[in-house]
Amino acid sequence: MHTPLYDCPHCIDKQDQSNTSSTSRPDVKDIDIIVTYSDHSGAVQVRSIKSGDLSASWVWKSPGDVTHDLTKNSLSQIVHDPIPPKMSSRDIVEDSSNDHQSGVEMPQTQASPMHPVKLKRQMLRRERRERRTADLIKQEKEIDNQMQEAAIERARELDTTVRGKYSIWRKEYENPNSDSTVKLMRDQIIMAKAYATIAKAKNETMLYNSLIKHSRESQLSIQEATTDAELHPSALDQAKAMGHILATAKDRLYDCVTIARKLRVMLQSSETNVNLSKKKSSFLNQLAAKTVPRPLHCIPLVLTTDYHLRNYEGKDFPGKEKLEDPSLYHYAIFSDNVLATSVVVNSTMLHAKELDRHVFHIVTDKLNFAAMKMWFLVNAPVGAAIQVQNVDDFTWLNSSYCPVLRQLESSRMIEYYFKAHQSSSLTAGSDNLKYRNPKYLSMLNHLRFYLPEVYPKLDKVLFLDDDIVVQKDLTPLWSVNLQGMVNGAVETCKESFHRFDKYLNFSNPKISENFDPNACGWAFGMNIFDLREWRKRDITGIYHHWQEMNEDRTLWKLGTLPPGLITFYNLTHPLERSWHVLGLGYDPALNQTEIQNAAVVHYNGNYKPWLDLAIGKYRSYWSRYVMFDNFYLQLCNLNE
Repeated sequence: MHTPLYDCPHCIDKQDQSNTSSTSRPDVKDIDIIVTYSDHSGAVQVRSIKSGDLSASWVWKSPGDVTHDLTKNSLSQIVHDPIPPKMSSRDIVEDSSNDHQSGVEMPQTQASPMHPVKLKRQMLRRERRERRTADLIKQEKEIDNQMQEAAIERARELDTTVRGKYSIWRKEYENPNSDSTVKLMRDQIIMAKAYATIAKAKNETMLYNSLIKHSRESQLSIQEATTDAELHPSALDQAKAMGHILATAKDRLYDCVTIARKLRVMLQSSETNVNLSKKKSSFLNQLAAKTVPRPLHCIPLVLTTDYHLRNYEGKDFPGKEKLEDPSLYHYAIFSDNVLATSVVVNSTMLHAKELDRHVFHIVTDKLNFAAMKMWFLVNAPVGAAIQVQNVDDFTWLNSSYCPVLRQLESSRMIEYYFKAHQSSSLTAGSDNLKYRNPKYLSMLNHLRFYLPEVYPKLDKVLFLDDDIVVQKDLTPLWSVNLQGMVNGAVETCKESFHRFDKYLNFSNPKISENFDPNACGWAFGMNIFDLREWRKRDITGIYHHWQEMNEDRTLWKLGTLPPGLITFYNLTHPLERSWHVLGLGYDPALNQTEIQNAAVVHYNGNYKPWLDLAIGKYRSYWSRYVMFDNFYLQLCNLNE
């Protein structure tokens, strides 16, 4: 039995009247009502519910009142579909809209008009969806743009410098194990030597001779080859022949304990030879670093000769009034190398602005004073003022004032430098060879700690080593705010490298109680010094104090960087790394882009650019500032 429902106000009375006859009908709570609706996916669903589960807002409608209801306002006659269980009102609204969109016909005799409130809600929902879609599209475009910009930025920072010349068409790249045969033959030689020793001990003369013969032939086949492509075509046959003789030796002589003992002895012997070779290499390397090439030895001799023959003693440099003007840009260079000093001055002036505001203060020793002065009198840089001084003319720099001079006069230091433990062989007494370099005996190396005494009228000085090359204008360094510090320098520590514990002896309580072992080191070679703060804080006095405490060299080895780190501890302002790039004198794997972008490049280490030891790919940064067409350089056969 189907009983229509209605909710018009006029029908409530009829409902009350009809309730009197409800006893003749079955209980309305037991009536099953078939409900048809569409789910979220658009599929039509049919469910059955009890009429008793309906809410109180649902009323029964009599079939006879249909015509009466049609005369009422259509908004009050809308027949609502029952709400299926476990569905929210939002689901119903979406289902109703999905029904219209999917074209599924509901089992209704006539279409019900949409309530204005529902229409408004649908419009608002549609607008929200459109706005959300537009926002997502916009956000996706922004993310794409950011990713493109990041990719472009990474591409710009990518170092595309060619590290070497490689070609996949070379023979050694034909297979992944390009040196397998070479390694096999070297291993065969080692085993042949081991078996030959055992064969000799057991009087196996023929086997011994055969093993020695094949070892020599294999060694001749390998020679200096490092890949299979470099081997002689007959090498593979030689390896097979060696394999046969080794198989014979194994059958006749193999004993696990004996072979293991012999290989251990051979390993220890090889390690001893390697250590000996390292000591020889270190000694020869240090010796080559100390030597002066013939052209560099020739240049000061020729200059000194001309200085005296042409009566240049009485000549002096123009612009003396600039030497003590604190408003100008002052550079301090302490060196006995004429050619290296000329490169520093030339490279600085080629990139400098306001050429007439630069003053170079050069201090050298008595031996090279005439040559240094003659060079800059003949090759004076345009606009710059030059001052050349002799360190021996500084009468205040004596052993009573300077602890280093007093220590150099001691018998202990003389024995350390000149006797070297009475060594009679190449490698004897080779400990700390680099500290026996003569530069540590020269006061030119320690004069950097006496800048206020050398230049009492100046406020700021830029100190430059003679093994640097300037690639950009340095005048902005005088405008750097040192924030009350004395020294402006580039820090050199990376992770655990070049920190204080690398230079100082922290097992000594004098060091461990006053300094942090993880403090960052910095570079001597390009330093901006505030001489006013220097005088105020008595930096030279601090240097003297620690130098006297290190008379027995237990706090640090010789050199100027360790006492510099101590003297300017907590008094150094870090500069941008691009101001100063180091390592061109020892590290062949530096980043080429960093070198090219640096304001100053430093050839610290043994491989100076004027030596044959120099790293070839770095030499051009220095040689481009050498005046190879100069008369004196051509006279001494110094060619590019």
